[in-house]
Amino acid sequence: MKILKYSYIWTLAVTFTLSSCEKFLEIDPRISTSDQVTINDENSAHTAVRGIYNQLQSDGYYGYTFQTIGFFSGDNIEYTGSQIVNQSLTNHSVRADLPALATAWTAIYNTINRANNVIAKVPALSVTPTFTDAVRNQLVGEAHFLRALSYFDLGRTWGGVQLVLVPTSSSNNLENLKRSSLADTYRQVLADLIKAEELLPNSTNRIRATRKTVWALRARYHLYREEWKEAITYASKLIDDKSNYNLLTPYSSFFADNASGTNESILELYYTTNVVNTQAYQWQPSTKGGVGWIRPSMGIVNLLNNKSIAGTRQSLISKVVLNGVDNWFGNLYYRTNGTDPAFLIRIAELYLIRAEAYAQDNDIAKSLADLNVIRKRADIQELNIADKATLLLAIEQENRIEFAFENHRWYDLVRTRRAKTVLGIDEDFRLLLPIPYAQILIDKNLEQNPQYK
Repeated sequence: MKILKYSYIWTLAVTFTLSSCEKFLEIDPRISTSDQVTINDENSAHTAVRGIYNQLQSDGYYGYTFQTIGFFSGDNIEYTGSQIVNQSLTNHSVRADLPALATAWTAIYNTINRANNVIAKVPALSVTPTFTDAVRNQLVGEAHFLRALSYFDLGRTWGGVQLVLVPTSSSNNLENLKRSSLADTYRQVLADLIKAEELLPNSTNRIRATRKTVWALRARYHLYREEWKEAITYASKLIDDKSNYNLLTPYSSFFADNASGTNESILELYYTTNVVNTQAYQWQPSTKGGVGWIRPSMGIVNLLNNKSIAGTRQSLISKVVLNGVDNWFGNLYYRTNGTDPAFLIRIAELYLIRAEAYAQDNDIAKSLADLNVIRKRADIQELNIADKATLLLAIEQENRIEFAFENHRWYDLVRTRRAKTVLGIDEDFRLLLPIPYAQILIDKNLEQNPQYK
């Protein structure tokens, strides 16, 4: 893979990162979630929806902090930076006062509030020759999808949460709103996905939600809910759309050489030189102008360097020798101008969702076929497995390697009840993270997850 050799625009990146670290450490628990946009016409409606995506890709959500909570909780990625408290995620000794938790929680609820604003106000706007029913429906449908994704992320990270379904002017408005159960939280996710599916067009767009994007998230949702037939149905909708979605060869084609918006992507977040993704600065070593605070674990390095296991996915890592020591780093985030996309859903995930669902539904042949599609793309030998348990473990490992530096591993191990065994976690309560202490301070009625203080 060609990694550009010239220096990063570090003046911008370092300033942005230091500013992010300050926010990371000094998060104000009463940060406003106010309605920043007055929605009264077509232009303001479009602006409001763009604002939801802006919050989704913010430093607190998919731009950095939420992603790293999953990264460091799994076993593929390690944190070696100056904020030692982040290592508590890897050690599974995290406390409720970890700053990252408050940062991510606030960013996700800000995303929800922006979506609520659109859902509450855009349907009442009058249609015009340019602001048609179809346009209005699309904007509201996108808001429902983004709210679904936000509650899905809250639920799989913290369990049942407060379900805020109308715009709020401040986090104080959440007081006395009790947490819903995880089942009810997921029911809200599904309700939003169903509504989004109804409103959105059946088109292909890799950076904004369409009906196809809804189908992809529904496949993931049903996998988490262990609703195997539904997961198969929705994954198949994307897999069968081969004119728009397919696996690229070699593996690195979806991210190398400044690629973006390829047929591999179902949904990715788009960054520009004005709205930058600072992940590269965190991942790249000092010899390439970065700080190397985020690194691949030796466990994933060994897997990726085993050609019979990883094949062409070895392109995800490189090494530099510093003071006579090999230092491995990831190649997924590398762009000198901060425009690396954040890959939220790729077609490879849909193949592995369907493979797992088929296996759980005891259709071993179809499961194996989907698994081998992924392996063939990676240029490794196809498997021939007849045993369900062995096949599920093979799918688990394929997920680990295929999405080595994407935010899958921790959540996959938790949902399959394998986290304690694989990661050596002693206590069940550690499988959910604690509600941020800052939120508990605001609302004395907000119940903390069991055994956290």
